[in-house]
Amino acid sequence: MRVVMWKSRRKGNEALPTPSGSSLVTMAAPIGPYTPVVRAGDWIIVSGQLGLRDGSIVEGGVKAQTTQAMTNLRNHLDGVGAKLSDVVKTLCFLTDMDTFATFNEAYIAGFGSHRPARSTIGVASLPANGAVEIEAWVYLPQGSAKKSAKPQAKSPVKKPAKNPAKKSASRRKK
Repeated sequence: MRVVMWKSRRKGNEALPTPSGSSLVTMAAPIGPYTPVVRAGDWIIVSGQLGLRDGSIVEGGVKAQTTQAMTNLRNHLDGVGAKLSDVVKTLCFLTDMDTFATFNEAYIAGFGSHRPARSTIGVASLPANGAVEIEAWVYLPQGSAKKSAKPQAKSPVKKPAKNPAKKSASRRKK
């Protein structure tokens, strides 16, 4: 299985293209030793996204952080040819489960009518003093990324003709 990693790199305020040729240059540099997006076969995994913008947690609590985390997730997916509607599973972390309803509102607004499988876990803390983190798993078979080709008609499958002589020969042996 081939694993491809995309990274966003910055030098000062100058955005640099990623080694893979992907252009995630608008994304903030990771705040830890990890790769933000990895493709492993037909899977694309986006590391947990916080409500970070310009290197800082956005103001406005859980709703604003969830909205920003969804924006960051969408930007990472755009950079690798995927969409939020391709997400099949999310793993979400909240530092305060009493904010679950507020989180849900912003999460639903971010995904629209799409509903991937989801687990939400309460945790003691998150990096950068975030209140929300969202990780996403996308299933997108390689080579199928956003093809707009018309479905091809299936050709009829011909079954091999039965050989009556062979059947009779096997009956004679009995």
